[in-house]
Amino acid sequence: MAVLPLTLLSSIANLQKRAGGIMRYSRQEDLLRLAVRMQGSAEGISLTDIEREYGVSRRTAERMRDALLRAFPAIEELTAEGGRKSWRFPPGTLGKMSEPTLDELSAAQRAAAITRREGDEASAEALESLLAKVQAMFSHDRRRRIAADLEAQLLADGVAFRPGPREKIAPEILKALREAILAGVMISADHRARGTGKLSRNTRLGPIAVLFGQGRQYLLAHSEYQDDLRLFALTGFERVSALNEVFVRPEEFDVQEWLAEGFGMWRDDPVDVEWHFAPEVAEEAAGFVFHPRQHAELLADGALLVRFRACGRQEMEWYLARWGDKVEACYHPVTN
Repeated sequence: MAVLPLTLLSSIANLQKRAGGIMRYSRQEDLLRLAVRMQGSAEGISLTDIEREYGVSRRTAERMRDALLRAFPAIEELTAEGGRKSWRFPPGTLGKMSEPTLDELSAAQRAAAITRREGDEASAEALESLLAKVQAMFSHDRRRRIAADLEAQLLADGVAFRPGPREKIAPEILKALREAILAGVMISADHRARGTGKLSRNTRLGPIAVLFGQGRQYLLAHSEYQDDLRLFALTGFERVSALNEVFVRPEEFDVQEWLAEGFGMWRDDPVDVEWHFAPEVAEEAAGFVFHPRQHAELLADGALLVRFRACGRQEMEWYLARWGDKVEACYHPVTN
């Protein structure tokens, strides 16, 4: 764990006295986090940023800033257009105080394990390479302790070894798709349809996003032939080549908004959904977010009613099968 300089500890103590001795230990942690934020920001941290992030008043934000200014005279004051002031540390000021914590490292390792489990080997290897480079900067003793703690944390999570099916995606296909998306160009692809097995050669697509999730993985792309957005199973790609043609994604298109219109990946006409969970499973069901735009209501008899609008009824039915006869589903066509 990073050790705070005596000057910063003294500033924290002064803040505690001014607050009547009731300042919680969490405020000390906030000051340390603020110091790290100031070193990691090129444009600096303003008083408004401190108020918003730490949920404090303007006066408390000023005291937090002043505590760091007293502890670290090297902090730079920046003035943007309009007179807005912000503060930052010159790079390297905090030294080892800015080293990542065990929680941060284990979160990155967990992300790598989940990414590999979902079939994205290239991203998993990139994350693991980044972790190795970060840990290479630690002292020998800390590297040894961190390695043991990370292994124990990963086993405790059960992430890396959780059983379950996943699709195998060719790394070269995924790499080609990502490069095309980043470059903003069209692709030519040979793709085999999942349902019919029919191979479409030289299909021209404008790639938008690679979508990972439980089970099947897809490319969201604009199909030049169908002149519309379509989902293409990643396992169906047998060849992908980038073209020297710019692809401009639809204006104001938001992938998250597009995904929120459906339940899972299936696309069909939207419906107004009502799921009625029996009282004996209502508490369990209340612990789930079935859809980002859902409205849940606990009824007088103890049952739970969940409403939302989405397409993908087939995937809804597949999902509800796990609840057996403890849920009743109603679907109403959207009329407006």
